[in-house]
Amino acid sequence: MVHWYESAVDRQLREAQERGEFENLAGAGKPLRGAGGEYDEDWWVKDWAQREGAGAGVLPPSLALRREREELDATIDRKPSEQAVREYVAALNEQIRKARVGLLDGPPTLLPPVDADQVVARWRERRGLTGPR
Repeated sequence: MVHWYESAVDRQLREAQERGEFENLAGAGKPLRGAGGEYDEDWWVKDWAQREGAGAGVLPPSLALRREREELDATIDRKPSEQAVREYVAALNEQIRKARVGLLDGPPTLLPPVDADQVVARWRERRGLTGPR
């Protein structure tokens, strides 16, 4: 007598197949999109954009966060006060924290948090502000 182990997932798949739930699926009998083509490292970004209906300029949140970090000085230069700069940095650091633990869509990121004191010092320097705050 032959016994085989059927996991719960295997059982659910088998039962769904027996009920015909895999019949007439969209794309049945058609080749997989991109099959036989050259490998594209950004396949998942393009797939995400297409699924989400995003235009060419839209990035997943974790990639948009990287861009936001790269443009930090230009963004904070538009802030009217040190308090506004600190609030912006705090919000940015919260987004970075979320991205680092996988709570934002897109590829994982290892961006370090931003040092608010350093950012404020650069902001003050570019504005010609010196001395006590």
